[in-house]
Amino acid sequence: MKDFTKQLPYHTEKYIGGDDLFLEIFEGEYSTEETKKRAPLLFVHGAYTGSWMWSKYIPHFISEGWKCYVMNLRSHYKSRLMDMTKITFEDYLEDIKKVIAECDVPPILIGFSMGGILSQKLAETAEIEGLVLIDSSISKEVYEAMPYKDIVQTTPGIILPAPAREEDSSLDETSDDIEFQRKYLTMESSKAFSVFSFHFGAKGISIDSSSISCPCLVISAVNSEDDDIRGSLSAEHLHADYTGLWGTTHTGLLVGQRYMESVDRILSWLKTI
Repeated sequence: MKDFTKQLPYHTEKYIGGDDLFLEIFEGEYSTEETKKRAPLLFVHGAYTGSWMWSKYIPHFISEGWKCYVMNLRSHYKSRLMDMTKITFEDYLEDIKKVIAECDVPPILIGFSMGGILSQKLAETAEIEGLVLIDSSISKEVYEAMPYKDIVQTTPGIILPAPAREEDSSLDETSDDIEFQRKYLTMESSKAFSVFSFHFGAKGISIDSSSISCPCLVISAVNSEDDDIRGSLSAEHLHADYTGLWGTTHTGLLVGQRYMESVDRILSWLKTI
């Protein structure tokens, strides 16, 4: 799988803040008066990954006239390397705030996995125009309503190593899709994971949905009734629209063979807000 963003025109790269966060900005070749008035899209990646994870998505959004800010949290991808043993969930929230400040106007946040729970928490206080969650880590409220069954809790070390991805293919990912991820996957902060991941014994991040007034969309990878229920509960908690994509995987929603189902759903939802 190639990085579909490498040859895009109107691509700006910059480092922002004291932590040298690597930010990529993409715009379409043509803009109209209507598209210039739109809020930009801010893509927030998940754990172990970076802006590269959105490679398949970005060309479709800029072709529809959306300006895309694609960020990297501290010590991820091309952001300056830092001591991962000290990075916290709150540090990541601060990173997103710094990127929001770079946007011309309040953006629409699109968060994947860990980026989803970060975006939910940020939406309580930040001025944003919309919130899209793609297979987001779930909140404390959703977990209490529908806990994971037979969860095997583990105690993380001082850092979390990159996922091995030893399989050659998955339900919706080819060997090329997986190899693309192997090329970039990196370590993650145990401190950050330990406050939101129930697999590591976290109490979870509570989300005050009454403080979130922007329109929201929840998209979930679904392979069981429990998956679908948790996705529905997440949407209900946020008063959001919901789409469950059966027979898809967590990372497959971004880099797999059915990624366009998620892209098309987001694009159609964006037309309604």
